[in-house]
Amino acid sequence: MKAHLLKRKSLFLISTLVVLLDQLSKFLVIQLLKGRPSILLVPNLLNLRLVKNTGAAFSLFANSTPFLGLLSFCVSIGLILWLWRSKPLPIFKGIAFSFLLGGCVGNGLDRWRFGYVNDFIELIPINFPIFNGADIAINIAVFCLIIEAITKQNNHTNY
Repeated sequence: MKAHLLKRKSLFLISTLVVLLDQLSKFLVIQLLKGRPSILLVPNLLNLRLVKNTGAAFSLFANSTPFLGLLSFCVSIGLILWLWRSKPLPIFKGIAFSFLLGGCVGNGLDRWRFGYVNDFIELIPINFPIFNGADIAINIAVFCLIIEAITKQNNHTNY
């Protein structure tokens, strides 16, 4: 069975869409929340509440924007170069690296422009950090890499 492969053009298109959706959603939420502390989207589940995150995931490395901005830039450049030189990738691996690049650039743009990342998705019933579209993309990337690793491992054990 031949695996579906994603070519370089598709990988960069996916990354660009992730960045555009992330930045557009942040812009819209900033406009929507002007003068409001939050907006209830789904009762007992989901809130829009804007926070300025100077750290990384789960507010790790708080007040480390210059370091995290440089890290975002370096990871983004590394991913761009790697994707540019890569052959077509299996679908989960391609989606993973495209989403990782898009998420990294999306949060990097916030850090470079504002000095913090705009987070706005709040899960009400659990004590979980507020996050954004770029964070979701990075988590999807991790999930896809796990699927790729499991699938690859299962394919090797079938022989």
